[in-house]
Amino acid sequence: MYEEGGHGGKRGKDGKRGNDGNARADRIGAEKAGPALGARVLPCAHLPSLSGLTAFTAFAATSSRSQASGPLSNPQPERPLSHYPIVLAFTGASGAPYGVRLLDVLARNRIPVWLIVSSHGLRLLHAECGIDSIDGLQQATGGDWSSVVPFPDEDRGALPASGSQRTGGMVVCPCSMGTVAAIAGGTSRSLVERAADVTLKERRKLILVPRETPLSLVHLRNLVSVTEAGAVVIPAAPGFYHRPTHISELVDFIVQRILDQLGQEIEISRRWSGKA
Repeated sequence: MYEEGGHGGKRGKDGKRGNDGNARADRIGAEKAGPALGARVLPCAHLPSLSGLTAFTAFAATSSRSQASGPLSNPQPERPLSHYPIVLAFTGASGAPYGVRLLDVLARNRIPVWLIVSSHGLRLLHAECGIDSIDGLQQATGGDWSSVVPFPDEDRGALPASGSQRTGGMVVCPCSMGTVAAIAGGTSRSLVERAADVTLKERRKLILVPRETPLSLVHLRNLVSVTEAGAVVIPAAPGFYHRPTHISELVDFIVQRILDQLGQEIEISRRWSGKA
């Protein structure tokens, strides 16, 4: 929807949250986690059924009011804080609920996350989810960001920009076609682009979640280029064999695939059982 250019641009009044990112990241790496939380009661759980085409936009009205209180219907087993953080980037392609859901699952399970939201990504969060700032994103994902460190996209000297900082891989969700092109070209003009470039050169898992249709020949060639370079492309195209009745189930379908690619033993979506 909002195509990424080369520079991430300013993040507005919330950009200051990234200033202490390096210190927070160092601290989180040394902390011990408490009992891991389940990942089922999340913003997408409040979405209405598929009978209304406005269900997707209802996410905007409900995500910012999502609460972490109350029992979780699918508690996860206790797990220690992961050793290496996952870099998660939001860019300006339609599909913000996928990224919000993924961040919520990772945060609730206390998986370390280095978060980068481009200016176009923040604009998209407002348009699709009613989230106007990084603080709003924190509230929409349970409020507990003890394992999440945000970085400003314009800071190409931040921790995710260095290959000497080991990570558990990177996810760009949603990923605009402009971002795909920049990664394919190795331009590294923003922290999102540089972090993706580092992930590839260090032979770590890079997952791109584009949401674009139709695809031009330029788009297809860029997707082939990033795949040849080692990236995993997961189009935001959910399946229907599990007979979803809520938008949240479609979102979970894609997020489950991302979690699987990251090697996270977290179950949020019903798998194919061999029969309908």
